[in-house]
Amino acid sequence: MIFTRLTRFVGHGTGLRLYATAEKSSLATLRKKTGYTFANCKKALEMHNNDLAKAEQWLQEQAQAMGWSKATKLEGRNTTQGLIGIMVKNNIGAMVEVNCETDFVARNQSFQKFVQAASTACVRYMDQIEGDANLTKVGLNSESLKQIKLEDGKSLADHLALMIGTVGENASLNRAICFKAPESINLTGYVHPAPTEEVPLDVPQFGKYGSILAFKHTSADSNGEVAKKVCQHVVGMKPAKIGDKTRDEPAKEKNDETCLIYQEYLADPSYTVAEVLEANNVEVVDFQRFECGEKIKTDDETVRAVN
Repeated sequence: MIFTRLTRFVGHGTGLRLYATAEKSSLATLRKKTGYTFANCKKALEMHNNDLAKAEQWLQEQAQAMGWSKATKLEGRNTTQGLIGIMVKNNIGAMVEVNCETDFVARNQSFQKFVQAASTACVRYMDQIEGDANLTKVGLNSESLKQIKLEDGKSLADHLALMIGTVGENASLNRAICFKAPESINLTGYVHPAPTEEVPLDVPQFGKYGSILAFKHTSADSNGEVAKKVCQHVVGMKPAKIGDKTRDEPAKEKNDETCLIYQEYLADPSYTVAEVLEANNVEVVDFQRFECGEKIKTDDETVRAVN
């Protein structure tokens, strides 16, 4: 009799322990997947009888509502810090500027993930644009960027509000430039500070400065290394245009030079950019440079003609 009662008691306790273990497992899974606080995840699971899918949906809905509320309250606060995001995938390249109030938030993982998501979204958007035989360039202002949809069906504006709710300060989608190249033209991109480890071009990168370069090359620069160096040069030397030897004269002072081809090559100042390009059979078709926080007077300046 005592043995039977003891067995029943032990069995009941085991059931409680199994339930508690399952509850903890669900809580850990939900926290890892969503990144929300212990208290919010616990509340969501309790409200939905430990149903992970329903709990996650509820958390996302609450976060979105709070994000929009926070974004509305913070709207208008100055955003001069931030990051430039770049992604080059096959024949499409996109560069986007996302701003925030402080450099502290620019180093926040949630903010950086949003910059990467915005870069990826711009590449997907450009993939739907019909290109032609020449390089296709599309500039996007803040309002246009907000309307772009991500794979989850939500707009960049929705994800921006969600991110604002997470970081707790104002942020804004400023501008983007997208390139779509035909088969005869290649693309490359560069951000500064550059990643400490090699990152594939089709993985979004971010920094305070960025550039995208459209170029043609032959087997002399088959892997595009010279083009990558020129892209880096564009960030460092800030040329205003490519330049044309038949129309443009070199500046009297080397430090005042704004034509790319006449500038001293950043990687080796004993050569000009033109000399490096000619020696390696590389032709620059177009380029674009963004600097985080720089003042742009008109939308046309985002799609600047550099030839």
